[in-house]
Amino acid sequence: MNSDDRSQYTRSDEWFQSDGVRCAIAVYRPVGATTDTPAVVMAHGFATPRAIRLSAYAEVFVRAGYTVLVFDYRHFGDSDGQPRQLLDIKKQLEDWRNAVAYARTVDGVDSERIVGWGTSFAGGHVLTRAGAGEQFAAVIAQIPHVNGLAAVRVTGLRRTLRLLPSAVIDQARALLKKSPRYVESVGRPGDVAVMTSPDAMPGRDRLLAESSLQNGDYPETVAARILLRVGLYNPGRTASKIQCPTLIQIMSDDAVTPASVSLKTAQKIPDITVHIHKGGHFDPYTQPLFPIVVEEQLAFLKWAVPLTP
Repeated sequence: MNSDDRSQYTRSDEWFQSDGVRCAIAVYRPVGATTDTPAVVMAHGFATPRAIRLSAYAEVFVRAGYTVLVFDYRHFGDSDGQPRQLLDIKKQLEDWRNAVAYARTVDGVDSERIVGWGTSFAGGHVLTRAGAGEQFAAVIAQIPHVNGLAAVRVTGLRRTLRLLPSAVIDQARALLKKSPRYVESVGRPGDVAVMTSPDAMPGRDRLLAESSLQNGDYPETVAARILLRVGLYNPGRTASKIQCPTLIQIMSDDAVTPASVSLKTAQKIPDITVHIHKGGHFDPYTQPLFPIVVEEQLAFLKWAVPLTP
């Protein structure tokens, strides 16, 4: 990014409260906007902080004239919350509600035109919030988690059984109010980790490199108790209730969120745009696919939520 790019927007690091916990939210504002703009609210996927590649999307949207807000869930990244790396689906959905509410109060934002943007697990969250009645002007769900049972099935019985003891132990420790038992979020095939498809570790490495981060800059673990709940989380269940224009982007060889299940969910949404690309779960974030994926998102934004209503 050159200096001309940076001159087109400002970024401020702000905070919002979610059930009394302080959550970090970066606000990207276009320079020179003369009217209130639509806002895109963004968060990352499974146990991943916003610092990993989300700014690349935010910069594209803000240079196009949109206000963009990128937040970390409580317990992750730059947000507060103890213990660390605790993924609680109910809490994350509440964080989404509070982040959107905060966006509606930001100066220069058109409070009636808020877009929910989520990827992977957060793609499921924005679909869930929209299906529950959140008044989004539009939704963008990149490689979204839509069906828990399908996600568990694609994991495979052997890997599921290898993770189960840690999940049970961590749940017991939670009941006893002890510190979590953690598992790695990403690993190589055969590792005891949540995502161990052949493309997972190379994808992780590309994400870090293109985010100017190094291994160890952020924890890459998660409290194992979430593994007892992922299979029960089905954002696709309320897809038919989503009333706003929705973009879903699917990867044909996704080993985390299966393409066939994502497409079936997408077909339930009344006002749906679907793009399917060749590649795996980690490919949309980085070259060479990233420019294509983000341009589709920007084109959808300009159509569904234009700067001038």
